[in-house]
Amino acid sequence: MGTFVKFKNVNKIYKTGDVNLFALNDVSFEIEKGEVCVILGQSGAGKTTLLNILGGMDTLTSGEVTLGDKVISLFSKRELTKFRREDIGFVFQFYNLIPNLTALENVEIVTQMIKDPLPADQVLKSVGLEDRLNNFPAQLSGGEQQRVAIARALAKNPKILLCDEPTGALDYETGRQILKLLQDQSRKKGMLVVIVTHNSALVNMADRVIRMRSGSVVSVDKNENALPIEEIEW
Repeated sequence: MGTFVKFKNVNKIYKTGDVNLFALNDVSFEIEKGEVCVILGQSGAGKTTLLNILGGMDTLTSGEVTLGDKVISLFSKRELTKFRREDIGFVFQFYNLIPNLTALENVEIVTQMIKDPLPADQVLKSVGLEDRLNNFPAQLSGGEQQRVAIARALAKNPKILLCDEPTGALDYETGRQILKLLQDQSRKKGMLVVIVTHNSALVNMADRVIRMRSGSVVSVDKNENALPIEEIEW
């Protein structure tokens, strides 16, 4: 498949007074197109900082980040805005839906900003919500709201789907359904799905696992035998 994402000697330093705090310390790794990649680490390990830099929401202090043939670490503010809008789909722990819009409208509002979006109703159907198009977030379960959030991200037809603790607010069974949905999207569409989590059980579903501790990458493992989520217990 070839390298799609590359971090090379990436540092992110926050200065407070005379103290330099390394949120990321000399981080290097590569991810290939179409993979499910799990970034694993405890709170404070640097995984969300890494995700924010990859998604163009934060800038690095030094080093280089490339996505395909784009060196995103050299982007201007305007280029980063365009990159976030067009190339990246975001899914967070909390669904960030607009309460007074229906499921369909929550997805459509994103498709209006993009050049070649996927039809909102079609994407909601693909995540199993064809009967919920006209429901408001308050009328949906947590799992259904997360499906709307995933549909909203997928409707952009992004190059990468970035997921920050996407099952954190969900119960076990609903969480499994959401992970299956993410794994299926990757398999069917050849889409790179990056999942940030502290739940080590998820490593079994991943094609690649990046383990982080204290702002550094401890290991990068390619998993030749990633399991379907149905076969994983935790």
